[in-house]
Amino acid sequence: MGQERRSASYHVDRDILDEQSLEDLAQRLDSGRKPHLTERLKHSLRCSVPWLKRSLVRCLPVLYWMPRYSIWDYGMGDLIAGITMGIVQMPQSMAYALLASLPPVFGLYTSLYPVLVYFFFGTSRHISVGTSAVLSIMVGSVTERLAPDHHFLMRNGTNVTLVVDEAARDSYRVTVAVATTVLGGIIQVVLGLVRFGFVATYLSEPLVRGYTSAAACHAAVAQLRYLVGLSSTRFVGPLSLVYTLGDVCSRLHQAHVPTLVVGLLSFLVIFSAKELNASLSKKLPVPIPVELLSVSLLSALICFLHSFNIRALLPPRVPQTSLFREVIGDAFAMAVVGYALAISLGKTFALKHGYKVDSNQELVALGISNTVGGFFHCYSISSSMSRSLVQVTAGGKTQVSTVNNRHCLDCGNWCKAVLSAIVLVNLKGMFKQYYDIVALWRSSRIDLVVWLATWLFTLLFQLDMGLAASIAFALLTVVFRTQHPQYSVLGQVPGTEIYMDMEKYKEVHGVPGVTIFRSSATVYFANADLYLEALMEKSGINISKMIAYKKRQEAKQRRREKRAKRRAKRDIKRQVAAQSSDVVFSVEEETGKRKETDRQEDISGEEWDWAMRENGTVFVIPEVQNGHSSWEYLKGGDPDMGTLGSASELDGDTTTLTSSCDDTLSRDQERLSLGSLGKWTWDIHSIILDLSPANFIDTVAIKTMKTIIQDFGEIDVDVYMAGCQASVVEQLEQGDFFSDCISKGCLFATVHDAVLYCTGKHEALTMPPYDCVLVTKPTHTE
Repeated sequence: MGQERRSASYHVDRDILDEQSLEDLAQRLDSGRKPHLTERLKHSLRCSVPWLKRSLVRCLPVLYWMPRYSIWDYGMGDLIAGITMGIVQMPQSMAYALLASLPPVFGLYTSLYPVLVYFFFGTSRHISVGTSAVLSIMVGSVTERLAPDHHFLMRNGTNVTLVVDEAARDSYRVTVAVATTVLGGIIQVVLGLVRFGFVATYLSEPLVRGYTSAAACHAAVAQLRYLVGLSSTRFVGPLSLVYTLGDVCSRLHQAHVPTLVVGLLSFLVIFSAKELNASLSKKLPVPIPVELLSVSLLSALICFLHSFNIRALLPPRVPQTSLFREVIGDAFAMAVVGYALAISLGKTFALKHGYKVDSNQELVALGISNTVGGFFHCYSISSSMSRSLVQVTAGGKTQVSTVNNRHCLDCGNWCKAVLSAIVLVNLKGMFKQYYDIVALWRSSRIDLVVWLATWLFTLLFQLDMGLAASIAFALLTVVFRTQHPQYSVLGQVPGTEIYMDMEKYKEVHGVPGVTIFRSSATVYFANADLYLEALMEKSGINISKMIAYKKRQEAKQRRREKRAKRRAKRDIKRQVAAQSSDVVFSVEEETGKRKETDRQEDISGEEWDWAMRENGTVFVIPEVQNGHSSWEYLKGGDPDMGTLGSASELDGDTTTLTSSCDDTLSRDQERLSLGSLGKWTWDIHSIILDLSPANFIDTVAIKTMKTIIQDFGEIDVDVYMAGCQASVVEQLEQGDFFSDCISKGCLFATVHDAVLYCTGKHEALTMPPYDCVLVTKPTHTE
């Protein structure tokens, strides 16, 4: 129960709350009966019209916001944003298809079907889903791994030269991309249904930005061969970026000059127009469609010079499920990366515009979009930062703007150099993320290490392997930070119940005789030993060394007791023989005999000298009185220099031996303590462990807490725990932490409660003992 004691130094207007007091209070407040498991199950399975309505709206968010859609408020903005997005997305999607090693028309398919599905199931109103540079690179690594050029070699007519059958190769690559997309979509739907949306929390912002920056390098290197007109094969696997860059550089002398000129001119024109759009964004109603103009002029030129067949939409087709086993790892990586990119961007816009994005529903929406899109020859989609920013800047308010940007698909054999230039220009935003290095250097070195490690892993490995290594490294940094937290000794802010770090704040004062210790992280198996070491360092008490020293002294004390017993037996025999003559042995003679006898025992000279000097003993045989003789010995003296005196002169340092010395020796051992040894001194009587930052405690930490309480109890220092959460207390109970020696009385609600209890208990114990016995409690009179 709460202690009624008040401390003179630490005033408080309430009872001291320990764990038992809190439990009693909780029982009084929670008098209601908890529902049975069957009742809770029956309630969860109960079906009603409001429940069906909420479930339907949760599955189809368009039913929530579409009836509230205002044409006057949102219609014009969404229309302009849709037209602008169409201008930007059509050439961009064809360019990104090259990153996926697919024909450009499949980029247009990917910008059509999945976007329509997301319109119904997505919860974000501002992100633009469709082709993504990162996912396009990941798809390209799969298609080129399973459908490399050398698998589709054929003879060129009667010529013995082998050429690549591009039609067969592209067809099979589309099959691989579709299978990967459908499997990734199924994975996303399943993860969303099991409420696995929290996986995005493991992808921190530095990790995602470092990952996308490295992916931009992969995309830029992959476009070099198209920009210079080379037909080299893109490498896959670890260090593929290095191999591809080396191959392109070694074959620059084979570059096709006209293609290189067209690519460079396109890059300069598109880049200049992008910069002009950015600087005049507030004055232009819509951005200058330089990308669309470039592609349209080029397509018109090709149609004029060559016969050109208009390509219609392809009918849906069931994916080849036999490929699922080969692409399951890539599909899972694409599902996680695509979701991470979409949810991070969606939450950013949701926070800015004041609405909420459901992470699990976003996972389901992307999964359904990918699954349905796969049947219509689309590959994996995600959000695009550049298109989303264009959509928001152009005035887009809802997903209606994404529906307005669909166009008729009329594409042919486009010039890859122009599309490569479009890709390179659109990677500008990702390359600007390298400024994060300077910002992170100033704000957080750990996040900077995560950014650089993610960038390096992704750069050297493929995107899927780089992502896995980056997540593992990021989790290791979390373990490292919890393994090496900040340890502090707390002091009280005068006049308050607040306790703060004494090293950081000079105005706080320590509590006399009490050390309040806090760790900034949860105590668990990875930092339990470090926690104990930090406690010894901060408290100034090396308890491990002290306990080891005490055990050595106890062992020496036991050896001395054994020798004392043997001496007592020999002396008793001499006493019986000398009773008739009333002989008193001299000190020098008796000491010499003992030394001679002890040298014959298995004790080294050094140990003997230490033992004798540590606890020398001088025996005296007084005269026999009334037929009874007694023996006395002096502890702590030097047997060579000792002098005899009367019992009164020994002043309590004498012990009387009768026929049995067991009781005397046991009392001597009880008096052996670290304080009596005189090697260390300390001025604290209590230690309070502030466990308020801990949200869990494992079995290793429980054993460490037991060790702390038991070891400090050896030197009469009490240990208390404060601020434990209810879940931590339950885990302590399950871990058998409480026993006859450790009760719940050592747990307190707050640090201040523990301080009040410690100071009050110490004041009661340090009162003069005679005052406690002789002085009665005064009665209060008026």
